[in-house]
Amino acid sequence: MTRRVALAGFLHETNTFAPTRAQMSDFVQGGGYMPMARGADVLTRGRGINLGIGGAVDHGASEGWDMVPILWAGAIPSAHVASDAYDSITDEIIAGLRAAGPLDGVFLDLHGAMVAEHVEDGEGDFLIRVREAVGPDVRIACALDLHGNITQEMVDAADVLVGFRTYPHVDMAETGRRAAVQLDLLMDRGVPTAKAFRRLPFLIPIAWQSTRAEPARGIYDLVAECESAAAPSTSFFFGFPAADFPGCGPTVICYGDTQDAANAAADRIQAAVLAAETEFAGQTFDPDAGVREAMRLAQTATRPIVIADTQDNPGAGGDSNTTGMLRAMVANRASGALGNMVDPKAAAAAHKAGEGAEVEIALGGFSNIPGDAPFQATFIVETLSDGQCHATGPFYGGAHLNLGPSACLRIGDVRVVVTSHKAQMADQQMYRMVGIDPTEQAILVNKSSVHFRADFDTIAETILTCTAPGPMPVSPASLPFTRLAPGMRLEPLGRAFQPKGTTPAHA
Repeated sequence: MTRRVALAGFLHETNTFAPTRAQMSDFVQGGGYMPMARGADVLTRGRGINLGIGGAVDHGASEGWDMVPILWAGAIPSAHVASDAYDSITDEIIAGLRAAGPLDGVFLDLHGAMVAEHVEDGEGDFLIRVREAVGPDVRIACALDLHGNITQEMVDAADVLVGFRTYPHVDMAETGRRAAVQLDLLMDRGVPTAKAFRRLPFLIPIAWQSTRAEPARGIYDLVAECESAAAPSTSFFFGFPAADFPGCGPTVICYGDTQDAANAAADRIQAAVLAAETEFAGQTFDPDAGVREAMRLAQTATRPIVIADTQDNPGAGGDSNTTGMLRAMVANRASGALGNMVDPKAAAAAHKAGEGAEVEIALGGFSNIPGDAPFQATFIVETLSDGQCHATGPFYGGAHLNLGPSACLRIGDVRVVVTSHKAQMADQQMYRMVGIDPTEQAILVNKSSVHFRADFDTIAETILTCTAPGPMPVSPASLPFTRLAPGMRLEPLGRAFQPKGTTPAHA
């Protein structure tokens, strides 16, 4: 029997403390995602890339779904989604669902941590509207980022929520496929499975969430182990710890043929995360100390020393233009490369001057981050690029990125990848695009927290984490929360959040 399935996507990870909001133009351009797609373009452009929609399209084609593609849009993480962009995109998807005619199922490619200017639970509000549009008998499956801040409203409105199991997210397409498989099972079953939802009591710094290391690796091994015929879908979400609303935080969601089966799986995963609380920790360096340590290690290394400029990670809401690590590299006379510095004015100045010219500019530092400022200096324009980048590494998975007019600017022995559009430095091709061979650099400074590891682990002698000024502190305890759920610990073993004017329960 042919199943008629609508497909749509709306992805944004919102750092409510970040400096720049997501406008409609950001979703049209796509950033590190594919550009906005409508109708048949959702199927043709989404196929074969590392996104949830890609995995769903491949599964639907193999199972003979009658696919009804509506709209897919994603923008790189930032502050709140502008209200007009949120309303326009969600309204178009809802209108498409209402116009689609009879449906057996709906597949949605979402992030899970979206906050709009006027809607703090972006996905929860959207999913309620989707359910109203299609009715109670159409099954709804969602593929989600493991950084989703999952709310009860999301759990209630959707039939199944399926999360990534890797960070770096090399399994986005695979998660879309798994969610599509669950949708098939639900359409065959005809009625929802039992749900077990658990909320964890502490925020987890993203720098220590890599599933390539413990404790996350073991936790996600257990998540997969808990999946069975009796509990067909199991997910753990780290949550995105920079969203100031009550739904922020880690969660577990498991589905079962019976409530007992769902509860048993959820309880095992919850217990494992609680037992690992003390292990979510790591070493960081201030910029100068980190550069000096990298220089020391580089003296005997055979491969680059890679530094994560974690607090300006554009994958967590940073604008990718802070200058703390650049200052440290120049001041310590280090040799290496830094990417990406997103500064369209600097890129335009380089293109106007031409290759080989000197340009005196104030580079970056324009997002009003405390402790940060533009870096005024004279640079040599080594190479120019149109910013068209085929990102072949495991994270972007072959996506074609448009980074806009770009350049390699050199000061001393430090080369800077300057782009016009924002995308996380998570692929070696972003260096090669402007003529830098990353494997030949003594030190690489990547504006990223974890995703870069997917393509840089294989070329790195070692990886250091530095804390230059930026909008995404290593520890969420540094953020000025006002609307978290009371009692949520702000970091592992940290103090519990209490809204102003309330009395802690233990007092």
